[in-house]
Amino acid sequence: MQTFTESKGTPSVAGFFDPRTSSVQYVVSDMATRRCAIIDPVHDFEEKSGATATHNADALLRYVEQHELEVEWILDTHPHADHLSAAQYLKARTGAPTAIGIYVQKVQELWSELYHWPDFPADGSQWDRLFAEGDTFRVGDLEGRVLFSPGHTMASITYWIGDAAFVHDTLFQPDSGTARADFPGGNARKLWQSIQEILTLPDDTRLFTGHDYMPDGREPEWESTVREQKATNKHVAEGQTEEAFITLRNERDAQLPMPKLILQSLQVNIMGGRLPEPEDNGRRYLKIPLDALPGAVWDD
Repeated sequence: MQTFTESKGTPSVAGFFDPRTSSVQYVVSDMATRRCAIIDPVHDFEEKSGATATHNADALLRYVEQHELEVEWILDTHPHADHLSAAQYLKARTGAPTAIGIYVQKVQELWSELYHWPDFPADGSQWDRLFAEGDTFRVGDLEGRVLFSPGHTMASITYWIGDAAFVHDTLFQPDSGTARADFPGGNARKLWQSIQEILTLPDDTRLFTGHDYMPDGREPEWESTVREQKATNKHVAEGQTEEAFITLRNERDAQLPMPKLILQSLQVNIMGGRLPEPEDNGRRYLKIPLDALPGAVWDD
């Protein structure tokens, strides 16, 4: 496990909550240089009608315009299973490069087999940059670092930019605990290990999650600190053991139905957020494999 020293700089962080998917998207800015990165943007999809829209992504663009920012990066933490990524839509409008962790290749291999795409290039070439563990990048004058954070998926990474870390589906708010680890390629032990590494960041590091499910009906929240997580997270607070966490996580995951958009989302998101190409009638189609997730809990 790495030992982390303080990361310099305090980015401005604007969170945008999507109530349809309980997702949080971020614009992370160095206000001194007016440069920013967009993290985990949502491309709207209404599953009952098959309609797509860009309401969420357009809200991010309005924020960028209002604050006179230049987008330097469009970053995915992992291929999402509960919403479509708007990375390509935003790239087309800003010119900013897209990036994700290099282990997305493993997720592509797994899911392209489930979708029966034998000629699919599972090499991560759908993004402009593939980050490896320890890679650095810049947002204006702020340095960003990449932590490999597997467990929720094989490809999950954390972006640590200044005093802010974007952990998405690894830790949730302390009253919600942690993310599930039962998707294909997920692993509760690796999730625990990833969380322990995140919790070695300086105590004042701000942690930003990718979802909030608003327990007990509270308003959505997405920011905490390493100190708060270590003291109060219901799944991993100090005193919790690795084996007890694995048991808790596996027992809880065994009761959870799959996200309602998992089969729709992954075929778009392993393509870097590209919607399927139109067929000869001009219409796009999603491909839903039947019985691809054996043992999944039925949603009553």
